[in-house]
Amino acid sequence: MRFIDEAEILVQAGNGGNGCRSFLREKFRPKGGPDGGDGGKGGDVILLADSKRNTLLELHLQKHYRAEPGRHGWGKKQHGRKGKDRIVRVPVGTLIRDAEGRGILEDLSAPGQRFLAASGGRGGRGNARFVTSACKLPEECEEGGRGESKRLHCELKLLADVGLVGFPNAGKSTLLAKLSSAKPKIADYPFTTLVPQLGLVRADEDRSFLIADIPGILPGAAEGVGLGIRFLKHIERTSVLLFLIDLGDPVREDPLETYQALREELARFSTELLEKHTVVAFNKIDLPLALERKPSILDHPALENCPVFFISAVTGKGLGPLTRGLFRRVRASRQEQESSPSDGARRGTV
Repeated sequence: MRFIDEAEILVQAGNGGNGCRSFLREKFRPKGGPDGGDGGKGGDVILLADSKRNTLLELHLQKHYRAEPGRHGWGKKQHGRKGKDRIVRVPVGTLIRDAEGRGILEDLSAPGQRFLAASGGRGGRGNARFVTSACKLPEECEEGGRGESKRLHCELKLLADVGLVGFPNAGKSTLLAKLSSAKPKIADYPFTTLVPQLGLVRADEDRSFLIADIPGILPGAAEGVGLGIRFLKHIERTSVLLFLIDLGDPVREDPLETYQALREELARFSTELLEKHTVVAFNKIDLPLALERKPSILDHPALENCPVFFISAVTGKGLGPLTRGLFRRVRASRQEQESSPSDGARRGTV
């Protein structure tokens, strides 16, 4: 399935049904009076956050969504049926914006959350509604109201607890496959990950967290180098950033310069990313070059107050402590959000 994270759609609510102009004519009631029924309300267009969807591909392929119009009223005070609502299912984590002004209308960050995208037109009143003491036989009836029509821009930002950040070939896909049941593409060349990947990591039998892997970052990504900023937005919702650094990289001699370069690149995209909880994992500790570099890293001031782990994603060495360390940070972040709901709002809010 193609990964589509942006789509523009047109939603059209149903028009309301017309009210009826009718007068009762029966054998023993030749002058029964006005009995025109009301028209039914037009159907609404509703966007529904569905946890079973993970891409906006459907909205990319079908761009127009129309709800059913309301039925017209009938004689004998029979009201028209309400038009059926149109339910449009989108992935959890979808931002709904006005396509014209691009202001955020809704953030569908919870499964089952609904957003009324377009409201159906009001049903018109039949002439039976206009009877007064001064007017016993009204001829007047109303047309149904028009349903709303809007052009919306939908943008998907993945909901995850941990965002995995690193340069190409750092071993992110291998680490994701080891920690979770995700099956990302793994190969010995850069940019094997072309779209974001999600994996569920279990800290123990009862506790787990979600980790998101995005394509490798290159210097200048915030300005569009490599895969650019397109996928950096998918780690904006995370509460913890995991920096994965290749400790055995023969090209980049100083791993801490790599760490600083990644932080600077994220800061160019959004300074709020650097305010998140941070964990640093130095990968490929099984290589001789990595073992040589390890002593110079342990007491470096750049890593002060930051949990540091030395791992090998290939052999699995150090992954247990890393998983527990990540969960501690995730749990701390959740507790902070619960204790200050007015500041950080709920998880998933941008």
